[in-house]
Amino acid sequence: MAIAAYVLIQTEVGKAAHVAQSVCKITGVVSADDVTGPYDVIVRTEADSLDDLGKMVVSQIQAVEGITRTFTCPVVNL
Repeated sequence: MAIAAYVLIQTEVGKAAHVAQSVCKITGVVSADDVTGPYDVIVRTEADSLDDLGKMVVSQIQAVEGITRTFTCPVVNL
């Protein structure tokens, strides 16, 4: 079973659209949407394990130019 998560992203001013487009190209990203509020982009991801999810966020998503902060929220099935 895959691990799903939402990654909440804050970007530099004016960079939300660029960040969403760039993040969509990363393997494991299901969707990336520009939003309003305290975060600028919300990304839905899937990975084989929690370790793989962490590696994707740290080495690929956070490497996208224009991102200033991420907050990862794994999905739990209660």
